[in-house]
Amino acid sequence: MQSKKAVPILILAISPVAIALVIVLSILYGAKQIDAYTVYQALFQFDEGNVNHQIIMHSRLPRVLGALMIGAFLAISGALMQGMTRNYLASPSIMGVSDGSAFAITLCMVLMPASSNTTMIFMSLAGSALAVVMVLGLSRLLPNGFSPVALAVIGTITGTFLSGVSAAIASYFQVSQNVSFWYNARLHQLEPGLIWLAVPFAVVGIIMALFLSKSITILSLGEEISLSLGQKTVLVKVLATTAVVILTGISVALAGKIGFVGLIIPHMTRFLVGLDYRWIVPCAGVMGAVFLGLSDVFSRFMNSPFETPIGVVTAFIGVPFFLYLIYKRGGGKHA
Repeated sequence: MQSKKAVPILILAISPVAIALVIVLSILYGAKQIDAYTVYQALFQFDEGNVNHQIIMHSRLPRVLGALMIGAFLAISGALMQGMTRNYLASPSIMGVSDGSAFAITLCMVLMPASSNTTMIFMSLAGSALAVVMVLGLSRLLPNGFSPVALAVIGTITGTFLSGVSAAIASYFQVSQNVSFWYNARLHQLEPGLIWLAVPFAVVGIIMALFLSKSITILSLGEEISLSLGQKTVLVKVLATTAVVILTGISVALAGKIGFVGLIIPHMTRFLVGLDYRWIVPCAGVMGAVFLGLSDVFSRFMNSPFETPIGVVTAFIGVPFFLYLIYKRGGGKHA
């Protein structure tokens, strides 16, 4: 279980450069090309009357910051879920957690249309928690319900059910156009004010994830080993689930449902850094941020000059990866 320390240290060391590069690319490229000098002026000599400066400061910069945050949150959530359940198919999108958040936001828009951004975030968190309870409850009732494929199927069914109910509610109350944002995440419509409101929640979720990382490493070896080492497995699972709910909930509140980041990145991270979650959690966060940031940049060129939903880009990579995992791993647990 010894991690390859050189690799995670290298990943964390180069992460500021990689993140800075993603920010630069995201600000420079889009439907309207903006040169580097204009970007410099917008950042350090902002002129409210300059349209390019407005685009940079009020659209592209919040957009890339949101993409980086969401990518990190979803990747960390996926890593925690896979380690906690020893399920290589676990992720917020496949386990229905993201759908739970979007379902709660739909209810919020119908029942409390004048809700503040803070209320939206709390509703999103509640929806994440609801989905987790539903998936785990159903898994407990079914024989072999906690096997990787069974849990993924239950999560998918739960997510589809919540998504269907949301669509029906949205259609009946004629808010389908507003709700579509949460199911077809569009980062270019991200509200800048939400980013600052999400920061305190993000800090709590990430600190919890880092604090629990050693315990998740032990738990990922198996419940019997974990218990024999004196670990309070129920408490660890409750706290880890809380961290997942927080990080997934604020991700959906920021930009809607984005799939497969929490599935792909933890696997890539484990391959590179080993099985120690003290390295996996921070490295997955960095890699998830860069992955989603670059995916967002790429989404602008897929059908230029029109915007392609970011979920389409992640699905192009995620669906084949998902099928590959099932083909290679069958119904077994991850190592």
